[in-house]
Amino acid sequence: MDVSDAIRTKRAVRKFQDKPLPEDVIRAILNAGRRSQSSKNEQPWQFIAIQDKATLKALSELGTYAGHLAGAALAVAILTPDPKEKFQTLFDAGQAAAFMQLAAWELGVGSCPASIYEPEKARTLLGFPSEWHLRIALSFGYPADEAKLSAAPKKGRRALDEIAHWEKW
Repeated sequence: MDVSDAIRTKRAVRKFQDKPLPEDVIRAILNAGRRSQSSKNEQPWQFIAIQDKATLKALSELGTYAGHLAGAALAVAILTPDPKEKFQTLFDAGQAAAFMQLAAWELGVGSCPASIYEPEKARTLLGFPSEWHLRIALSFGYPADEAKLSAAPKKGRRALDEIAHWEKW
């Protein structure tokens, strides 16, 4: 799959098969995040790869719409320095998330981001140091509905002319 196809066909997947991901697939996903670009090449992230079902369930309860984490084969918590200190920090985390999700999609693995609204409970659950912060986690797994992998491109996207402005507004 080329990048253009991955971007055009990528779907949010929130329901997963009860099937583990092979280690090489997990490493490919994490490596895609590691290789993503970042402001001044600071690479301001750490990743926690989570496969334990009890931990996935507990993490899923720390965000209003994070329930999909409970059924995932893998979650990746993206830790950053304090995002209030430098506005690029969350952008950089988002780049890592996007790279991981596109790499997963190419491997037949679905994913979806989840906002973590109770970061201190997440810190207690995952045991990361106080200088790191968790605002986003990604769920990964083989889609329960395998047709999602080959579904026609999403309809209902706004036309480019509705959102793009040339030179000035």
